Amino acid sequence: MILGYVLSGLVTGAIFAVMGSGLTLSYAATGVFNFAHGAVGFLSALLFYELNQAAGLPAWLSALVSVALFAPALGYLLHRTMFGGLAQAGETAQIVATIGLTIALPALGLLVVDLAGLPSADATSLPRGVGPHPALSFEVLGVRLDTDQLITFGFSAVAAAGLWAFMRHSPYGLRMRAAVDRRRLATLRGIDADATSALAWMLGSGLAGLAGVLAVSVLGLDATAYTVLLFASATAAVFGRLRSIPWTFAAGLALGVVQNLVAGYTDFLEEVTGLRTAVPVILLFAGLVLLNRSRERVAGSAAEDAPPPDHLAGLPPWRRRMPWALGLAALAGFTFLASEYYVGVAAQGLVLALIFCSFVVVTGIGGMVNLAQAAFASMAALTCGWAFSSGLPFFVAIVLGVLAAAAVGMLVALPALRLGGRVLTLATLAMALLADQVLFQVDAFSNGTIGWPVPALGLGFADTSDPRVRVVVLLVLIGAVALLVRNLERSASGRAILAVRSAPAAATTSGLSAPRTKIMIFALASAIAGLGGVLFAVSKGSITATDLPAFSGFVWLAVVVLQGVRRVGGAVLGGLIAVAVPELLATWGVSAHVGAILFGAGGVILAKHPDGVLTQLAELRHRRRAPLEPAPSEPVPAPPVAEVDGPLFRLEGVVAGYADSMVLRGVDLAVRPGEVVALLGANGAGKSTTCAVAAGDLAVTGGRILLDGEDVTAWPAHRRARAGILLAPEGRGVFPGLTVEENLRTWLPDPGPVYERLPQLAERRAVLAGALSGGEQQLLTLAPALVRPPRVLIADEPSLGLAPMMVRQVFDVFAELRSRGVALLLVEEKATEALALADRVAFMRLGRVTWAGPRSEVDSERLTAAYLGVR
Repeated sequence: MILGYVLSGLVTGAIFAVMGSGLTLSYAATGVFNFAHGAVGFLSALLFYELNQAAGLPAWLSALVSVALFAPALGYLLHRTMFGGLAQAGETAQIVATIGLTIALPALGLLVVDLAGLPSADATSLPRGVGPHPALSFEVLGVRLDTDQLITFGFSAVAAAGLWAFMRHSPYGLRMRAAVDRRRLATLRGIDADATSALAWMLGSGLAGLAGVLAVSVLGLDATAYTVLLFASATAAVFGRLRSIPWTFAAGLALGVVQNLVAGYTDFLEEVTGLRTAVPVILLFAGLVLLNRSRERVAGSAAEDAPPPDHLAGLPPWRRRMPWALGLAALAGFTFLASEYYVGVAAQGLVLALIFCSFVVVTGIGGMVNLAQAAFASMAALTCGWAFSSGLPFFVAIVLGVLAAAAVGMLVALPALRLGGRVLTLATLAMALLADQVLFQVDAFSNGTIGWPVPALGLGFADTSDPRVRVVVLLVLIGAVALLVRNLERSASGRAILAVRSAPAAATTSGLSAPRTKIMIFALASAIAGLGGVLFAVSKGSITATDLPAFSGFVWLAVVVLQGVRRVGGAVLGGLIAVAVPELLATWGVSAHVGAILFGAGGVILAKHPDGVLTQLAELRHRRRAPLEPAPSEPVPAPPVAEVDGPLFRLEGVVAGYADSMVLRGVDLAVRPGEVVALLGANGAGKSTTCAVAAGDLAVTGGRILLDGEDVTAWPAHRRARAGILLAPEGRGVFPGLTVEENLRTWLPDPGPVYERLPQLAERRAVLAGALSGGEQQLLTLAPALVRPPRVLIADEPSLGLAPMMVRQVFDVFAELRSRGVALLLVEEKATEALALADRVAFMRLGRVTWAGPRSEVDSERLTAAYLGVR
C-alpha cells in the first residue's frame, strides 16, 4: 500500500519538480520571479491539445512542437518585450507584470481557439497524454502504473539530468551561473548578460511547457489549475532556496510523495475540510519562514524603487485637486442621472476601490507586497455575517468584522518581521490560500455553501439597498481613508514607516522599532480591506466563503499598481476600471478574453513605467509644458596633457554621473601600449567612476572613449571586454559562488597555464572563490590576464585590504603585463606603490584631471596638494 502511494507520488512530484526547476532557473538567472510560469505551461498544453485534436498530428510530434519549439520561443519573446526591462525594475513592478501575464496568456490562447473555430478548450475537455491512447498499464514492484505516468517520470528524470549537465559542464551554463553570481562582473568579463537572460527564459519556459504537456491528461485545460500547479511547484523552488536546481528537483519529488501519503494515511484530518489538500501551501509557508530569511533589506519589496518625482509639486493646491474635483462631480452627476443598474456597477467599483486603498497603505507607503488582502476582506465579511446572525447589532457586527481583519493582519505581519521582498509576497499568498482552503471552509464560520445574510446599512432616512445611497456612503468612506492616508504620510508614524522602508538598520539605530512599524502597517491595511469586505457583503446582501477567493488579491494588486499604488486616486481609478471594462465588453458583445489580454498589455507598459499610469500622465504633462533646456555648457578643459605617441586608449572630455549627480566633468586621459598611468586623488575625486566609464559599466553623458582610434563610447561593457578592455574592480573581481577553476574558465578556455604560474591557485582549484583569502582573490582576478593579456587593464584599488607581501605579488603582475605591451590604468589610494610602477601620473580633483605628466615631475608638494584637494 505505502509503495503504491510513494510511486504515484513520485509521478506527481516529477511534474512539480520540472516546473519548479524552470522557476528556479529563470529566477536565479534574472532575478524575476515569474508568476506566469504556470500560464506558459497552460499555453503549451493548449497547443499540444489543438495540434493533436485539430491538426491530427501524432501525440509525440505535438508534444515536441509544443515543448521544444513553442515554449522556448514564447520565453524569448517575453524576454524581449517584458522580462528584459523588468530585470531593472523594482520587485512590485516585477510581481504585478508577471501577474498580468498569468491572466493574459491563457486568455490570448483561448481567444485564438475561439476565433479560429478550433475544438473548444476548457475545464471539461479531456486531452490525452503523450503516450499511447488509451494508456497501457504495467506492474512495477507490485504497483500498477500506466504509460502516461511512466512517460512523465522518465521525461522528468531526463530533463533534470540534462539541465544539470548543461549548467555544470557547458560554457553556456557556466556563463549563466556567473551572471547569477555577479551580473555586473559577468559583463566586465565579456559575458553578454542580456543573451544569458534570454537563454534562461527560453530554458525556463521550455521546462514549464514540458510540465504543462505532461500534466495535461491530469489537469485538463483549466487555466486556474495550472496557476495552482505553479504555487505547488513554488514550494519545491523555495526548498531549493530559489537557487539550487538539484535541490528543487528533489524537493518536488518529495512534495508529491508527502502529499500522497498525507492523503492516504491521515483519515483523522477529514473532519478539517481542506487541510489534507493544503499540504503544498503549508509546506510553502514553512519553507519560506524557516529557509528563506532575508539577509539583505527586510522592510519590503518596493523600497528599492526610488519614489517618482512629483511633477505637480509646482502647481498651486487648487490646480492639483481640480482634476479629482471634476471627476467627483462627474461621478455625482452620473449617480443621480444614470439608470439604477449602472449606478450599481459604479458602486461595485467603489467597493473595490475601498479595498484597493489597503494596497496604498501596505505597498505604496509601507513598501511590502501583500497578496492576502482578499483574505482580510473575506475574513471581515464572514465575521460580520456570523456575528449578525448570532444576534448582535449590525453596527457591532461590522466593528467585529473590521477588528477580526486587523487581528489576522497582525498575524500575517509576523513573517514580515524576518522576511522581505518576493519571499514575503509568497508568504502572504500562502497564508491567504491556507485561509481560503481551511479556515473559510469550516461550516461553523462560513455557514457552508449558503453563507450568511447581510442586511443593508440603514441611515435613518435611507439605506444602502439604494445604489445611489451606496455610492454616497462609499465616497464618504473613501474620502475618510484618503484623509487618514494623507495624515499618516505627514505624521511621525509616516516618517518612521519611510525610515524603516528605506534603511531598516539605520532606523533601528535611531531608536525606531521596525517590528512595531510593520505590524502597524499590516493592521491598518487589513482593517481597511476588512471594511471594504463588509461593504462588499452589504452590497451583495450576503457573503459566502467563495465570494472573495484568495486569487482575487492576486489580481487586485496588479490593477491598483497599474494605476499607481502610491496614491489613493490610483486605488479609486483601479476599482472603477476593474468593473467598468468587463461591463463595457459585455455590453458591446466582445469576448471577455479581450479584457484579460488588455490587462496583460498593461503589464508590458508597467515594465517600462513601473510607477503606474497616473505618474506617467503627470510626467507627460511635465515634459510637454517644461521649457526647452539650454544646451549643456562645454566642460572646463583640463590642463594640457603631455603628448603621447600613438595612445591605445583615450578618454576625451568625458562627462558622467549617477542619476542627477554629475561626477566627471570633462576627463581627459590617454594610455599607450606598455605604459602604466597612475590615477591618483582624494576620496570622492571620481577615480572609480572613471574606471567604470572606461570599462563601459557606466554610460557617459558627454565626451567619447577611443580604443586604438575607434570610438567605443556606445559599446556595452561585455563588448569592450571582448575587445580587450579588462577592469579589475574595486573589492575583488571574482565570482564567489564559482570555484577557482570555473572563475578562470570565464576568461580562459584552458586554465592550465595559470596553475603553472601560480601553483597556490592550482592547489585550490576546486575551492569556491569566496572562500579564498583577499590576496588569493586578487591574484585570481589578475591571473587570466597573465595567460591571455588584455589590450588595456584598468585596476581599481588593487591593493585594498591586502598584506604587504600580497601587494608586492600583485604589482609584480602589473610589471610583467607592462613588459608584454599591456596599457595599464592604475587607480590607487596608496601612492607609494603606484608611483614606483607608474610611467605617467594624473591627479584628479572634483571630477577633473587637474594635472598629468611624467612620473619624474611628481614631487611631494604636488602629491600633497592632490590628496588634500587643493591646487
